[in-house]
Amino acid sequence: MQAFDWQRMLLDELPPAFLGEVATRALFAYLAVFTFLKISGRRGVGQLSLFELVVILTLGSAAGDVSFYEDVPLLPIIVVFVTLLVLYRLTTWIMEHSARFGSWVEGDPVVIIRDGLYDLDALNRHNISGDEFFMELRQRGVEHLGQVRLGILEVNGEVSLYFFDSDSVHAGLSVLPAQVRQDHTQIPDTDMYACSHCGNTQRLATGAITQCARCGHGSWSKALDSKRGH
Repeated sequence: MQAFDWQRMLLDELPPAFLGEVATRALFAYLAVFTFLKISGRRGVGQLSLFELVVILTLGSAAGDVSFYEDVPLLPIIVVFVTLLVLYRLTTWIMEHSARFGSWVEGDPVVIIRDGLYDLDALNRHNISGDEFFMELRQRGVEHLGQVRLGILEVNGEVSLYFFDSDSVHAGLSVLPAQVRQDHTQIPDTDMYACSHCGNTQRLATGAITQCARCGHGSWSKALDSKRGH
């Protein structure tokens, strides 16, 4: 073998005309995936559940094979497309008629925040880190958990937030980035602090080294009490 053999690197033993076939195959794959999304009734990837994402990835894998490999014919990909569509329709029909099956396939919404505190059972049961939601909260104009009455993790991965009325907002855990929010294991000065793990607020004295009465963790940051802007 000769190093830097451009014929081998670019086309190997394939003729230049095969590039046109690749373009045609890519167009076929694009139309197959696009048609599936249209028939399934979804407007975008952000609306896909885990079940639907698996279907799309499976179809995408088949579409990728037919795009690049000359020994993969088109008709079997059409069979893959039709089979996936039938399975998708059948599964969604069963989900509509069986709540238990639908819950098993797609899961259920999970309440992550209740009354300005992280729901510890949900965090532990689903192995969820609170930090995963900080960016979502900040993008929604949230500065601290005391502004949030209810936070729900939907089955498509998005977070739905319901806020306290401005008069009901109370002190809570800051959701600002680490370089802005300082966490302490020893309290620097007497003030209201929020547990960095669960959001529980306690008034702590200077020099205190204490564990959260709610979750047992010992990292604290100063609680914020600003109102949510509109």
